Amino acid sequence: MNFSKKTMAAAAALEALCLVVSCAKTKQGGKIKVTFAGTEAASTGQSRMMLEVTEKLNASGKFEADVQVNGALSNDTDNLVTQAKTGVPLVVPSDPGRLASQFNIPDLSILMAPYILTNRASLEKLPETAIFTEWQKQLETQGITFVADMYNGFRSFYTTSPVENVAGLKGLRIRGFGNAIGNSLAKYLGFANIGISWGEVLPGIQQKTLDGCEVQVATAYGTAIYEVTKNLALTKHYMLQSSFVCSSKLLQSMPEEDRAFFIKTIREAAQKYGEIVAQEEDEYYAKMKDKGVTIREVDLREFQDAIAPLYTNNDLKFSDGLKDRLFTELGL
Repeated sequence: MNFSKKTMAAAAALEALCLVVSCAKTKQGGKIKVTFAGTEAASTGQSRMMLEVTEKLNASGKFEADVQVNGALSNDTDNLVTQAKTGVPLVVPSDPGRLASQFNIPDLSILMAPYILTNRASLEKLPETAIFTEWQKQLETQGITFVADMYNGFRSFYTTSPVENVAGLKGLRIRGFGNAIGNSLAKYLGFANIGISWGEVLPGIQQKTLDGCEVQVATAYGTAIYEVTKNLALTKHYMLQSSFVCSSKLLQSMPEEDRAFFIKTIREAAQKYGEIVAQEEDEYYAKMKDKGVTIREVDLREFQDAIAPLYTNNDLKFSDGLKDRLFTELGL
């Protein structure tokens, strides 16, 4: 038993040493190894963006980058971010709400709070703001670097029964974000929030343990949600963002010139594909209709009014004046 423990400890130490050596290799002229890992289908803008970034990095001759999408490494985004935090050379698209909960930075979740940011153009200025720099520093103290934020579509409800208004969500079991934002949305709209991994959604609806999900249309189409839900309520309650984060150790191990190229390449691609995602949304809605999905335009004001107590009660624990500060720095 003691030998087993010693062996396990030695293996862990060897793994840590290999990580250090791998990072140090970038300073010795070797190629920088990095994997872009996400849970979305290969067809989505987020996944295609990562593929383009890896192609540009590899073309530079300085990087050995690859892409693993559709949950190939894990269907749990938080798990992937945790791996990156420990120093594994991963770039992971998370989102502001997830990061806020995972790293205990409540104010960060305002970027994806229901009906706060409603125009994707506002994200273009985000990296230049003082508040973004503050969030970056808070994450870096915990081993993660926030590289770029990309528009990834509006999220709405896909359900087995029609939802025409807020009352239509009452009592439904909906897969949503398993964090403060997801729980707050469910609290004020009246559904049960089921925070399971995305890979469990399709079988969950098939087995009737779920009544639907809330997600962006590209992912809904890419994972064939239309096979199990024939109703889409266009609530557009979240402006989803792909927040690309990576190991701070990975960035620190890179030569300065390569690090600058790495960050610049990701940020430029994030802006480009945010625009592509916006252009493609209408096409995906048309495809959903072709698959027999009924799309309902709901009264957004009713949903916004239902959500309003979330902010007066400050369920998300925002600091005083946060919204005004964010809007001022974004020029809104």
